[in-house]
Amino acid sequence: MSINAFIIYLSVEMKYSIHTVEAYKHDLRAFERYVKSEYEKKEEDCPLERADQEDIKKWIISLSNQSISFRSINRKLSALKSYYTFLKKTKQIEVSPFERGIFMLKTEKKQKLPFSEAEIEKVLSYFSSKGSFDEVRDRAVIETLYATGIRRSELASLKLADVDMSQHLLKVQGKGDKERYVPIIPELEKTLTEYLAIRAEIANEKSNDFLFLVKNGKKIYPTLVYKIIHSYFSAVTTKKNVSPHVLRHSFASHLLDNGADLNTVKELLGHSSLSSTQVYTNTSLVELKKQYKKAHPRGNADLDDK
Repeated sequence: MSINAFIIYLSVEMKYSIHTVEAYKHDLRAFERYVKSEYEKKEEDCPLERADQEDIKKWIISLSNQSISFRSINRKLSALKSYYTFLKKTKQIEVSPFERGIFMLKTEKKQKLPFSEAEIEKVLSYFSSKGSFDEVRDRAVIETLYATGIRRSELASLKLADVDMSQHLLKVQGKGDKERYVPIIPELEKTLTEYLAIRAEIANEKSNDFLFLVKNGKKIYPTLVYKIIHSYFSAVTTKKNVSPHVLRHSFASHLLDNGADLNTVKELLGHSSLSSTQVYTNTSLVELKKQYKKAHPRGNADLDDK
């Protein structure tokens, strides 16, 4: 019953995405099955609320023995930690097992590589001024993601009323229903104006005033947003990770490369803390060193590019 209550809490109060809620539920059920099987061997009963540090540590070892990556194990531990925090908050337990000696496993940080400005310009050069509905919409999707740095789920939820051309602002509904405003640059305004004209031709009662639509007039869906980005950018880049999130990453990195303040980028991205934004500074420093080495008179000398 506690897991069901926790899932409702995540969905209703925390307003987590369906994908996140399902992932948490899957991980918690997996731990529940593990604990049940372990205690059945000892002919004992152990509700999940009574599981302790040793149970969690043994589960970690069990997962590791199945060759599950540390990154995936940490994701499962994160779900478990949130669950026990919930149990303590609702006074079902007095102390969380994570308060005493359960830590995330150390993982190697992967360097995220944004698209280069040249790659983005090459993709945008594919589009002509007069194209089909899909082409005009696809360009508007790509430019909106790159010019604003919003998430694909946020883009799919945009409505016509969220676009304020007179104030040059886009209202974005972020995580936890937090609203933020992102400037609309002139180039994006031009592209959106062209898109809105062709959108009016296919909009119908199914559209519900959503900004981005598919041909039948219904709102665009996140999977299609991914397919659009993957399709166009796979043709111009050799990077393994080709997704809408890489465009968000490119937005942040390019702003920082060109002198934007970290706090400003944080606000534009809708991050709650600077630590979430600071991951983009590593990429910017790599680019900074590369440009320095290229421009400095002694640039051919060895320079640490790490």
